[in-house]
Amino acid sequence: MFVLTCVALAGFAANSLLCRKALGAGLIDAASFTTLRIVSGAGALLALSALSGRTTSRGAGSWGSALALFGYAIAFSIAYRRIGAGVGALVLFAAVQITMIGWGLLCGERPTRLEWIGLAVALGGLAALTLRGLDAPDLDGVALMAAAGAAWGVYSLRGRRAGTPLVTTAGNFVRAVPLALGASVIWFVVHDVHLSLRGALLALVSGSVTSGLCYSLWYAALPSLSATRAAIAQLCVPALAAAGGVLFLHESVTSRLVISGSAILGGVALAVVGRRTT
Repeated sequence: MFVLTCVALAGFAANSLLCRKALGAGLIDAASFTTLRIVSGAGALLALSALSGRTTSRGAGSWGSALALFGYAIAFSIAYRRIGAGVGALVLFAAVQITMIGWGLLCGERPTRLEWIGLAVALGGLAALTLRGLDAPDLDGVALMAAAGAAWGVYSLRGRRAGTPLVTTAGNFVRAVPLALGASVIWFVVHDVHLSLRGALLALVSGSVTSGLCYSLWYAALPSLSATRAAIAQLCVPALAAAGGVLFLHESVTSRLVISGSAILGGVALAVVGRRTT
């Protein structure tokens, strides 16, 4: 289970690297990347469902979850045209956690003092990351990635009521395919569609391996992890993405990113621990 968890988390971080490499270098447009990612992810998940002996019925998944999944994927792709892998993974992770904690507040949950402190620290770190300055990330890119994180948070919340995770996720990916194809048509009308072989391959790997396969590994590992351990384990994803960005994409690590990132991750960790100690 430890190995499965590590591989899954590395895959989540690799998604940011693959997307940033493809879109930051202009190897493919955002809509085509999203479409290829979702189509290949659907194919991989359907194959894994069949191999595991679980058939995906027409009723698997839901259109609401598919819309949230597509919203995450398209905003994720467009954002990575403008910001680096480390910043993107950090903002995405923070937005997911803040969305889920915020939903709990709206549903009447009573946070502990530690949760409030953690949430305040995380929000402060996110605000500091976007302050104007020479090393400030692109604000439009940050906003788009925050929207992607919010959409993934909604998808995760809806997933709590889902059935078998692998089958449900496969169904959601299949339902998201026509949404992605529609976005590609609109993109073709409004913008120039372009894709190279290298960009297409990066999108296919992102969909089939670091999305489809790694999601299935994560779901396999989850039953052996407590909720607290699972949440805290995901704290390493932005750090892995930032390290990968430096090693493979030659991105720089600024003091702003280190300080803001520490505040965001530390604040989320406090909130998670505080929530589980009630």
